[in-house]
Amino acid sequence: MTFQERLRALRKERGDTQAQTAAALGLVDRHYQRFEGGTNLPSFQNIIALADHFQVNADYLLGRTDVRNMLPPPEEP
Repeated sequence: MTFQERLRALRKERGDTQAQTAAALGLVDRHYQRFEGGTNLPSFQNIIALADHFQVNADYLLGRTDVRNMLPPPEEP
């Protein structure tokens, strides 16, 4: 599954519109639409924001793995 397909599937799974997702990320609607359309790739900061928003790890979002779970934060000593 490509990044664009995965992004669209995650958004639809949440029941959000593109405008809602864009607003949650602090983006202009058209900017987010270009991510899903494949005409623009997100910056590093936007990849992190997308992964946090959808509560998946960045590698899942980018199609590098099928493991969705985010790793827990390291424990403080």
